[in-house]
Amino acid sequence: MRAHRETLLLFSLLILSPLLALSTTPPFSCDPSDPSSKNYAFCNTKLPVAQRAQDLVSRLTVDEKIQQLGDIAPAIPRLGVPAYQWWSEALHGVAYGGRGSADYTGTIKSVTSFPQVILTGATFNPQLWYKIGEAIGTEARAIYNSGQLQGLTFWAPNINIYRDPRWGRGQETPGEDPLTTSTYAALFVRGVQGDSYKGNGVALLKASACCKHFTAYDLERWGNVTRFTFNAVVTAQDLEDTYQPPFKSCVEEGHASGMMCSYNEVNGVPPCGDYNLLTKIARKEWKFYGYITSDCDAVEVMKSSSGYAKTPEDAVAYALKAGMDVNCGFYVQNYSASALQQGKLKEADMDRALRNLFTVRMRLGLFNGNPTRYKKYGSIGPNQVCSQEHQNLAMETALQGIVLLKNTDNLLPLAKPQCSSLAVIGPNADNAELLVGNYHGPPCFNITPLAALQGYIKDTRYVAGCSDAACNTSITIDQAVQVASTVDNVILFMGLDQNQEREDLDRYSLLLPGAQQDLITSVAKAAKKPVILVLLCGGPVDVSFAKSDPKIGAILWAGYPGQAGGPAIAQILFGEHNPGGKLPLTWYPQDFTRIPMTDMNMRANPATGYPGRTYRFYKGETVFQFGYGLSYSNYSHKFISKTENPNMKTTVNLQVTKIARNSNYYHVDEIGVDACDKLKFPTTVRVQNHGPMEGRQPVLLFLRWPTETNGRPAKQLVGFNSVHLKAGEAAHIEFAVSPCEHFSRVTEEGKRVIDKGSHLLMVEEEELEISVMD
Repeated sequence: MRAHRETLLLFSLLILSPLLALSTTPPFSCDPSDPSSKNYAFCNTKLPVAQRAQDLVSRLTVDEKIQQLGDIAPAIPRLGVPAYQWWSEALHGVAYGGRGSADYTGTIKSVTSFPQVILTGATFNPQLWYKIGEAIGTEARAIYNSGQLQGLTFWAPNINIYRDPRWGRGQETPGEDPLTTSTYAALFVRGVQGDSYKGNGVALLKASACCKHFTAYDLERWGNVTRFTFNAVVTAQDLEDTYQPPFKSCVEEGHASGMMCSYNEVNGVPPCGDYNLLTKIARKEWKFYGYITSDCDAVEVMKSSSGYAKTPEDAVAYALKAGMDVNCGFYVQNYSASALQQGKLKEADMDRALRNLFTVRMRLGLFNGNPTRYKKYGSIGPNQVCSQEHQNLAMETALQGIVLLKNTDNLLPLAKPQCSSLAVIGPNADNAELLVGNYHGPPCFNITPLAALQGYIKDTRYVAGCSDAACNTSITIDQAVQVASTVDNVILFMGLDQNQEREDLDRYSLLLPGAQQDLITSVAKAAKKPVILVLLCGGPVDVSFAKSDPKIGAILWAGYPGQAGGPAIAQILFGEHNPGGKLPLTWYPQDFTRIPMTDMNMRANPATGYPGRTYRFYKGETVFQFGYGLSYSNYSHKFISKTENPNMKTTVNLQVTKIARNSNYYHVDEIGVDACDKLKFPTTVRVQNHGPMEGRQPVLLFLRWPTETNGRPAKQLVGFNSVHLKAGEAAHIEFAVSPCEHFSRVTEEGKRVIDKGSHLLMVEEEELEISVMD
């Protein structure tokens, strides 16, 4: 989102149509005590929602219709319809931001702040992702029921692929992998909206989730290019196998009730004005059932920034005819009337959008009388915000997500008896605001790593070393060196902050900012023992120097770990929790920055020296690979069959009902949905914890082909789960493998095909050959 300009329309809305006044009861329509409500079909809860929405829209004047098409929707007093605000945020907890954001001056003064999404992605734990969505949806409804929230439509999750390590908003996503992001999207949305874990879709929404930013959006401000002017040139191949899968899953598997179209153009067309994307693909192919909002001022951007539209009326007409329903901003409210007068827009285009908007509000129960009286969600109150269950979940997520990147000679975990004195050094050690990343609300509590460690070691000495993560002012390396030389152990807290990476700010360098590297190496050289480096950052950093320095014995990546981050880091450092997180993105060397952010191609091009992107296609050296992460325990992984044959091979016979177009592969769409379902088979992996500690282990199942020709990925994640094992314990993890879904690759034309011949399933170093034959 971006800040909105104040306009005459906003002033008139504030004066003539008061927004939702905060009270102990949220506003609602169709009050049974109001006799007039009995005359309105839209108040009849026995009728289908679509019929009710149509009835309401049919009663509106043209002026009333126009005013409902902005994210600030004014009241319609003559029909008893209250004002509504569409823009609220809940990326990793109900957040500040958006005109419908919560007011924390009432009974509820704080919310559970879960880890920033990139660290949650590192858990590779689908159950956690659903539970976080469920907790956020519950807290959102509780705040709304308390009259402290002006809307129940939340513009989260961010499910764009983390394509480039410099992207400022990559921290908001679960990572670079399409399957991981697709799974996160579906489960988070189900949790927020009140659906079951397995997902069946729900009629009454607990809260509404919105999948953003549709599509191929992953650049903020790089050089002279901004997200408002960037034309993302994307091949049909990359669109199909990288950029679109999370949105498709969010709709088809998550049953999201909201989508947001992005600022950028895709192959020359703004998504908010693209009928093919919004209507043909989202609504007709994926069966999207909900509302589509623009990103804030994205309709205006079509005219003012990109120049795609010649006039404001053209921009409004493009958006509404394409399938957008509500404009975050005032452009549609300001120019729809003139667009109608000029014949560029029809009233029917507005009616279509309004039916979608009121359908969602009705699914939220806001036209069923007092929402606090619902049997299902009306009883959710303040006691369910910052509940112990939710706070435990925030802690558990931080613990499971933190990744151990280096641990030479088992430096970690630290033993209290051998650590009588401790130096904590670095600008990120005592910054509570840093821990919660961006798009956050006031956390239930927020204990910094320094404060947490002071609870473990009485003699803990702190030196910031520099004033903030930029590390270019108040540099006190000499002081840090002096303290480090006098204690038993040294822990450095370095990395980035929201001044280095955030919305509207991409990075130019992957190195640690300012004097951080000098501070680290100087302290490490002076310390009695190898030091511990804790990195707090969303995006990857090139710490090759620390990886190879024997005086730096351990490295932890803790992302932005949320309200429980400080205690979670301390628990891992002192062995009260066994780390098991895995990197959800590739950590590239600084040399990668020679590649323009504007190049959207995923696949490498040897002719030009382009190295490709993400673990699936990148051909260069890495600092740390996708899926990398150490533990205090040793785990083994092995494919098993009922006969426990270690050399097991599986043959899959595809029954093709139509003639294939190529003798070397099958077209998935020619096989058919029913036949694809019949081809699914289980694959079981035996995982054992060989000790010495109990721990949780993510199990990642990959597929690779014998060669990487025809645009095949080097490897592709096809399944994952997480299992907790005691020392010595073993468990069987079963994956449902679908050849049509998991063995298929995408051609240059954007079509999915399954190659005949060998396919190799991989887990760690183990491989299982699958042969696809006639």
